[in-house]
Amino acid sequence: MAAVGRGLRDDGPVTASRRTTPRSVVAIGLLTAATVLTGCGSAAEPSPPTGVDGLTIPTPDPDPDDFVAEVDNRWLPMESGATWTYETLPGEPGGGEVRVVAEAGGVHGGITTTALIRTVLDQRGRERSSTTDHYAQDTDGNVWWFGRDETWFAEPGLAMPAQPRRGDGFRVALAPGLDVRAEVTETDAELDTALGELDGIVVLAVTASDGSATQLYAPGIGLVRNATAGLVAFDEPR
Repeated sequence: MAAVGRGLRDDGPVTASRRTTPRSVVAIGLLTAATVLTGCGSAAEPSPPTGVDGLTIPTPDPDPDDFVAEVDNRWLPMESGATWTYETLPGEPGGGEVRVVAEAGGVHGGITTTALIRTVLDQRGRERSSTTDHYAQDTDGNVWWFGRDETWFAEPGLAMPAQPRRGDGFRVALAPGLDVRAEVTETDAELDTALGELDGIVVLAVTASDGSATQLYAPGIGLVRNATAGLVAFDEPR
């Protein structure tokens, strides 16, 4: 994985501050709710080293030979045609739904990407905004964030490690006007959702220049909750 940037990683410590709703963070994720989250082993020692320790994040010169065509990371799967539906949490302004669809993305620098199209709807079902983010997975299973809408990042950041380890910190994005970092705070949390009780959840504390949020990712599903919305439906391709 030399071309993905093996070497010292740029993952200074990340600390969560009082929750706000950073727009740069919401675009890659969606949810938060410590009151319904039960940590399993929150006092445990950090896990042994993982592949993240050998990565330079963000990666300055990704090599197409280090990437695969599909994103099947356990906590951030993006099978083409999959759809996630989220409802705005009580008390959040605006109400409505957020729908996310995975589609085949473009080829950037010889690397095949997957697009996540996120559409925000108001309470009447009218589109308020739409954002497309581009991701690709390396041969080790790490998922990288390559760009948003028509903008490709010069150096892709890490969206989700192949094997998240409690205590790991990494840069999700570094671009003009965009600096997002994440820290893995839990790797085996549980959460009550509209889909039932989910376990094995990875929790990320994400910090950007305009605030911080918590994101919860369930195995085989992906994002299930963030600062503003909760997952109510997940439809896999048929």
